[in-house]
Amino acid sequence: MVNQAYIDKRKYGERVYDLLDNFDTALIVHCDNVGSRQFMDIRSALRPNSVVLMGKNTLMRRIIGNYCEEKGNDGWMRLHELLVGNVGVIFTKDDVKDVKTKVSEFVVPAPAKVGSTATCDVTIPAGVTPLEPSQTGFFQLLNIATKINKGAIEILSDVTVVQKGERVGSSAAALLGKMKITPFEYGLVVQNIYDKGAVYPAAVLDITDEQLAAKFSAGVSNIASISLATNYPTLAAVPHYIVNSYKNVLAVSIGTEYTFELAQKVKDYLANPSAFQSSGGGGGGGGGGGGGDAPAAAAAAPVEEEEEDMGFDLFD
Repeated sequence: MVNQAYIDKRKYGERVYDLLDNFDTALIVHCDNVGSRQFMDIRSALRPNSVVLMGKNTLMRRIIGNYCEEKGNDGWMRLHELLVGNVGVIFTKDDVKDVKTKVSEFVVPAPAKVGSTATCDVTIPAGVTPLEPSQTGFFQLLNIATKINKGAIEILSDVTVVQKGERVGSSAAALLGKMKITPFEYGLVVQNIYDKGAVYPAAVLDITDEQLAAKFSAGVSNIASISLATNYPTLAAVPHYIVNSYKNVLAVSIGTEYTFELAQKVKDYLANPSAFQSSGGGGGGGGGGGGGDAPAAAAAAPVEEEEEDMGFDLFD
């Protein structure tokens, strides 16, 4: 008689084969402390274009290895290498960023249990707590400064009880439990993305268009700087070459009799700056009446006399 476990493994293998045939993209998710109800909700939210696959890592790796050997295609072997720890696979035909967003919505708050690994820094804020003065021992074990205020324990300053990545101690767990603080949230955490043979970390999905544009702009600026410093022409440096060339032509025009339309405006300004000042300030002084214009004209007259008495121009 055929062993039922063998039949179950064959059915599981056929299912994995079908998923590998019909999908090109997958998300590898970490599954610690995720309950069955969460899995049900996530599967329901991702249907019909995504499938959540869970199973023993050794079995999944063996099936993927056999699939790649039979099909003569090693593309899925990159997924084979990522099946380490308490992980699962979400095969999808949707946009991976949308799938990641949906998965992150299904998290549940959880208390700090003794021996569990903190997923974030746990900080108790300063202020009055609901604990009675008789329970100051918990704070003393954790070296938290407190005082008694109106029959209750008051924490004098914010204090970090557990840091991210640390194991939760018994004292910290008991204190957080008494204060009814549930600091952690558990759910599927997307670790890596598999896309047609390529694998990249999930953090890539958090990169915005603004960040990409800023990085691209910085890269173009660096290339232009190197190009200008080494006199090696590149497309990024062309605008700078044009501007610098125009500056050189303008300088030659100002220093000689040669002129052109844009250079003539600069020459006119250098020849008579006061003409441009009076034309720019006429609108602002209209409200002051005629009495305000006479002192301005009187003040401008000595400046013009000084300019006439200098006897040289800017490029002598």
